[in-house]
Amino acid sequence: MDSQSLDLYVNNEPARTFKISTSEKGMGFAEGSFRTPTGRFVISEKVGEGEPLYTKFKARVPIGVWDQKEKADDDLILTRILRMGGIDPENANTLERYIYIHGTNREDLIGIPSSHGCIRMSNRDMVELFDAVETGSEVAIHPLTEHKMKLLFLDCDSTLSSIEGIDELARLSDPAIFAEVVALTNAAMDGEVPLDEVFRRRMEIIRPSKEMVEEVCRMYIETVVSGATELVSKAVENSWLPVIISGGFAPIIRPLAERLGIRHVEAVPLYFNDLGEYAGYGEDYPSTRNLGKNEIIREWTKAMLPQRVVMIGDGISDLETKPDVDLMIGFGGVVQREKVRNSADLWLEDFSNLDQLISTLEG
Repeated sequence: MDSQSLDLYVNNEPARTFKISTSEKGMGFAEGSFRTPTGRFVISEKVGEGEPLYTKFKARVPIGVWDQKEKADDDLILTRILRMGGIDPENANTLERYIYIHGTNREDLIGIPSSHGCIRMSNRDMVELFDAVETGSEVAIHPLTEHKMKLLFLDCDSTLSSIEGIDELARLSDPAIFAEVVALTNAAMDGEVPLDEVFRRRMEIIRPSKEMVEEVCRMYIETVVSGATELVSKAVENSWLPVIISGGFAPIIRPLAERLGIRHVEAVPLYFNDLGEYAGYGEDYPSTRNLGKNEIIREWTKAMLPQRVVMIGDGISDLETKPDVDLMIGFGGVVQREKVRNSADLWLEDFSNLDQLISTLEG
């Protein structure tokens, strides 16, 4: 995976090297992780023989030919599919994860880790490889060994945005509910009450509708903390990968993330029924409990082998990540929590001096 290349061997002799693209989230084996598994595999199925170049597949069935004038952002499966089955215990779920070697509409990203877990190839290279291998051919995917990436984890509420999303959901519900939920939120962020207990109690009280969620999406975007957009842009320029890690709700945070130019959001799933009524949340999601953000950071660190890991946030759940990052920066530009101020590696009250901040991130 380090070289983003695939070597084809014929009769145990190197015959051809192709450029590829593996997952932008690194290596991993968990269902739904969108990470590329490593280890030993076999080609379990070949799909698409004889189909035209740029044929689109859905559930491994051809559904037409991709027009190269179409929007290129979607992750399309094109031209040919080599489906892989894992041989090792840790990658035995590869077949069920639908991890393929396939042609792609994002040929501009070949050579850069950018897939959603599969191995992408240019479409003409995919035809050549497809014709050169058989079902049962062995594949070895080597794990990352080079430390290239730098990870910047950012809390959302009271860090990137000046609001607390769950409090605003409560405000849209009822004044009495709002007061109760704000008190619970502050108790959790100050470390006075276990986060998982507070999370459950708040959601039982609020039971937000889809319309309420859409309103808070808008509020997040309108209340971006001064300098946050520039911070993200400057970090990306300096080869940092920003990731929002939050105890808030993923569908509410994603529009803000897109506005800020952040591709990855680690936040709590939220569910609705067909009528748009509240149907629960991801109760087992790590960031709903204390030390859950640590679990997420360790997973990213294992997957990416980063050079450096930094966390910026305002609350106790952010401070808890200190053992798992190189630098924990407490942010007090919206709310100042004394426990965070006193124990963080660095304390910030604004994002005004970005050059100095980026230099500090670098260590």
